[in-house]
Amino acid sequence: MDANEYHRIVEMYLDDVYRTVFCCCKNKENAEDAVQNAFLKLLKEKNTVFQDDAHIKRWLIRVALNECKNMWRSFWNKNKVSFEELNTAPSYRDKTHSELLDVIDQLPDNYRAVIHLYYYEEYSVKEIAMILRISESNVQVRLKRARDKLKQLVKEE
Repeated sequence: MDANEYHRIVEMYLDDVYRTVFCCCKNKENAEDAVQNAFLKLLKEKNTVFQDDAHIKRWLIRVALNECKNMWRSFWNKNKVSFEELNTAPSYRDKTHSELLDVIDQLPDNYRAVIHLYYYEEYSVKEIAMILRISESNVQVRLKRARDKLKQLVKEE
């Protein structure tokens, strides 16, 4: 991959990958690290033949989400205590959903990820299954449970 192509891909997908990963990491620094590691792996990737730009985007999201999971599994993250609350969130293109995003943030990580990928990144169930490496039926179950949980949370407020 030449430098121009790499810069084009970074320009095109950086925000999308960051928003998706931030949804799971819930921490600006960890999300930035995961995204940086994903793009670094893309730069070093020699074996994968990408079919098109959508394939590159799915690959980047999957790698970044795996990086985020690896961070959460680390000894450091399991044993640290946070002293400050997160005050910054990624900027979304459509500001009208800010209240809904606050409710979505209350969902467990696995539900937040499928909701974000399905509604905000507009991936199909099949594509989400490929990205998260779970079955399509599992994606559908998570979407159903996430919707039910969202209904419950909205009624409470």
